[in-house]
Amino acid sequence: MPLSFLINPNAPVPIFRQIADGIRAAIGRGTYTPGELLPSVRQIAEELGVNPNTVHKAIVAIEREGIIEADRGKGMIVKSGSVAQARSASEDAVLRHLAEAAQLAETTGMSEEKFNQLVQRARRDTASQQGDRS
Repeated sequence: MPLSFLINPNAPVPIFRQIADGIRAAIGRGTYTPGELLPSVRQIAEELGVNPNTVHKAIVAIEREGIIEADRGKGMIVKSGSVAQARSASEDAVLRHLAEAAQLAETTGMSEEKFNQLVQRARRDTASQQGDRS
């Protein structure tokens, strides 16, 4: 199954965090369900074109949050009861990124209306990019 998220190597957000956010979001929306095996570190790295160590760092971060766990000899699985936690963590990540963007908008003197327009534009652009991947 192809990954349901993209990374942006030019973004100010570290790649491992983008990967962790993407995996959390996929779990939160049910792409990966409790008890389901995640793709291997190598598979994720190859699909995203990143170093496996970067993917491993993201996986370790999600494991520390208690959303996934190691199934010895098989790989990482989604923990039972972790979907709501993943959804909440994803919302926190979005809020963190929006707060950074809002701070930049405030610093540049951008109006709230213009900021909201740019947020909507970013959502449309992202939806368009996701459609291009399909």
